[in-house]
Amino acid sequence: MTLKKPISRHGVVMAVSMMKDEAPFLLEWFAHHLAVGFTDILVYTNDCTDGTVEMLERLEELGLGYHRPNVIKPGGKPQPSALSHAQEEVLVADADWVMVFDADEFLSVNHPSGHLDGMLDDAVAAGANGIVVTWRIFGSGGVVDWSPAPVTEQYTRAAPPLWHMGWGVKTLFKYDPEYWKLGIHRPSIKNKHLKERFPETVLWLNGSGQKMEDYFKFRGWRSIRRTVGFDWAQMNHYAVKSIESYAIRRLRGNVNNKADKYNADYWALQDRNEVSDTHILRHAPRRAEIMAELLKDPVLRELHEAALARVEARLAELRGTAAYADLKAGLIEAGKVPITKVEAKPPKARDPAKIAEKMSKVEKRTVDAAAEVRAAQPPAAPPGAYAGPKVALSDKVEWVENQKLLLPADPQLFGAEAVMAILAGKFDRKHARNIAGYLGGAKRLLELGGGIGFCAMKALRDAPGLVVMLQDEAPGMTKAAAEVFRRNGFEDTSILKLVGGKLGVAGGLDAYLRDYRPDALRVNGRAGVMAEALAAAPLESVRRIILPFETAAERDALREGFTGALVSVGFQEDAKTADGGSLLFLRA
Repeated sequence: MTLKKPISRHGVVMAVSMMKDEAPFLLEWFAHHLAVGFTDILVYTNDCTDGTVEMLERLEELGLGYHRPNVIKPGGKPQPSALSHAQEEVLVADADWVMVFDADEFLSVNHPSGHLDGMLDDAVAAGANGIVVTWRIFGSGGVVDWSPAPVTEQYTRAAPPLWHMGWGVKTLFKYDPEYWKLGIHRPSIKNKHLKERFPETVLWLNGSGQKMEDYFKFRGWRSIRRTVGFDWAQMNHYAVKSIESYAIRRLRGNVNNKADKYNADYWALQDRNEVSDTHILRHAPRRAEIMAELLKDPVLRELHEAALARVEARLAELRGTAAYADLKAGLIEAGKVPITKVEAKPPKARDPAKIAEKMSKVEKRTVDAAAEVRAAQPPAAPPGAYAGPKVALSDKVEWVENQKLLLPADPQLFGAEAVMAILAGKFDRKHARNIAGYLGGAKRLLELGGGIGFCAMKALRDAPGLVVMLQDEAPGMTKAAAEVFRRNGFEDTSILKLVGGKLGVAGGLDAYLRDYRPDALRVNGRAGVMAEALAAAPLESVRRIILPFETAAERDALREGFTGALVSVGFQEDAKTADGGSLLFLRA
């Protein structure tokens, strides 16, 4: 076999993992992490019976990785035990960069280079010595049967990227055993160095190459909203795979010896399939090449085929049993639990007083300084509510109640932030709550750039006698809006008209105003209407103009940009209404 382990310009880039009976998946996992650029792979094992140890020993004989037995002290747990051994391992001590993995985790390098070397080039150039990579939770995708096909190709549906229950992290970092103690999610600075200036030398980036929050140098194992990012990397977490794979797993225990970990509640939490995510498939060709080379070795091939045969034989025993039938039925039902109803054991509440006691002066100074910087910064502008210039409504999507109206939590239609707001029942909450007040008894509303028309729909429900024309020029938006309105019982074309024409073509805005003659005009920023164009339009029928905003900065910009033009054509701002999220201009 001609296959050699990779060489990196960043030295030894080591993956450390711990496994128990992972033989059916081992070669894919190993080949994948060689493909993305790890130069060295070290795996600890305990209590294996399926050939995992023999495969790892053969990989070490071939010069492609390393295996160590995970000798566990009485009363100890496998994962902490392996990390303790790794802390004393010469191979790890000599590594330049280290990342700790579980066997069901596959690193997807989303960086433009598609390789660890390119990602580390940019990190080092930014002065960083670590990258904190957030999980993406991948579900079964509805797959029931066991298959030897690659995990990364079988399971391509995941939880939404901004689903906070999936924000555990793994850290690729510059290692020095003098300063760092290994951890499953992130290393910790050894206590004797906490009071020195060493923490100030630590600069970690998130999965999008942005600076991590300073507190994370000292504590925490999950991303928060300010730190989550996937532009450079994500850790694909395949915790369940197919129902049959899960059944096998339940029978062999787990790396942490947690009682009844793999029950139906765990399945409901981990079997998330809301969005498609195929980033990792960029690595598939090279992974397949490496795996093909590995299988040219007769020893590895025999061990791999024997592992697959053992799975098939075990499943043949299980499939005819009542226990398997009950498990399968229970998991199928658990998989139907919508993401809004998933329950997870809450993390142990943090005790601020105890944390303060443990803080070194360096940590307190670092965290306080970061808080002062954040407080001085203006709030970031919110991202757009919609997925892109062209949108669509998926066939299978969860519909969630928001203010007693149903909205689809669809990433093909909405942006990631908006999907999470919908799942929480908080989409466009402030504007929808206040829309009736802004309309003030108007009878004909023309809304420009209204998207799927959530506020217009809320207005139709709350203001009997209202007629609405909703315009948005994004391709696919009118069709999606029609389905959203239909789902909510609004199909009467005498009170609702959806149009997708462009405002800037052949006098589109003027035509809408002349033909429809609204007495209320709501102009969203996505409509792209300039103040001068609005003031020059035929506004004779319009009695009130509503300009929604999201931030104070946007409010101030609208006020500065539109007031003069609208005053010149007979409108005056009703300043007392701005707290509701919109500027309201009334006919003077």
